[in-house]
Amino acid sequence: MKAHYQLMALRAALLLATLCAGSALAQASASHDRALRAFEVVRSVLQHPRCQNCHIAGDSPFQDDRETPHDQGIVRGPTGRGAAGNECSSCHQKTNLPAAYGEHAPPGSPGWRLPPPETKMIFNGLSPGELCRNLKDRRATGGRTLAKVREHIRSNGQVAWGWAPGGNRATPPVSRAETVAAFQTWMDGGAPCPK
Repeated sequence: MKAHYQLMALRAALLLATLCAGSALAQASASHDRALRAFEVVRSVLQHPRCQNCHIAGDSPFQDDRETPHDQGIVRGPTGRGAAGNECSSCHQKTNLPAAYGEHAPPGSPGWRLPPPETKMIFNGLSPGELCRNLKDRRATGGRTLAKVREHIRSNGQVAWGWAPGGNRATPPVSRAETVAAFQTWMDGGAPCPK
């Protein structure tokens, strides 16, 4: 009789372990799915024209919302601030010009520039998976960890401009605070990349 109760106790323990393992797997799967949904929010912002116009594979930025090559033959230059004699700051001031300057006046924000050539942080033309892996590659982010990339989105003045670009320029699909929160959720879920 004692052996019978021991066998029943063993079966109950195995059933409980199986249920707990199944619950843990379900929780891990839900966390993974939540992280992937959060990354999609981040991706929708980083691949919006306000971000990807400057986060380019080549050396000539885009302008407007249609990936139009920048007028005036603008190039990245050795520091991301344009070529000598044709620096970004020649046209892009610290703030947007008044509306009286017209619809196509150069936008402005503090420190207007492209990422430097050695760390272009490319967003344009990448699949979601490629963008994800790029963000996790510290060689591509200038040595930034994911936490530092998130902080860059949260606190950088030029990045902030993307949500208040003035004129008829489109803004990213979610707010800056929502983007930062989604980035954190993605990180908390292990920063998985879409396939």
